[in-house]
Amino acid sequence: MENNTKTPPAEQAATTDTEISLEAKTIAIISYITLIGLIIAFVMNNDKKADFSTYHIKQALGIGLTGLALGVVGMIPILGWIASFLGTIALIYLWIMGLVNAVNAKKKPVPWLGKKYEEWFKNI
Repeated sequence: MENNTKTPPAEQAATTDTEISLEAKTIAIISYITLIGLIIAFVMNNDKKADFSTYHIKQALGIGLTGLALGVVGMIPILGWIASFLGTIALIYLWIMGLVNAVNAKKKPVPWLGKKYEEWFKNI
């Protein structure tokens, strides 16, 4: 008797695509979790270079560098503090939107600066 438990090739390909997609999605989500998460995601993505996870790594890198710039601006008394405070609120919004896009498997730029991040980090 022949064992017919083998899955058809089309179903095998779909399973492989789903696994790759799940891995890329996981890497994308990790990239938004602190600077250490960004570094881990970069290293994890270095082998396979999944387009989805690379995109979100670039967005998370842009958000992180924008936060660093806001920290520098925050050193300026009064006006810098105000700008840093308002910028931090906007940055939290960008971070939440980027994380939501990664969780929902959407390759969508974060509001306001996402297109610039794509342009600035296109060589990564």
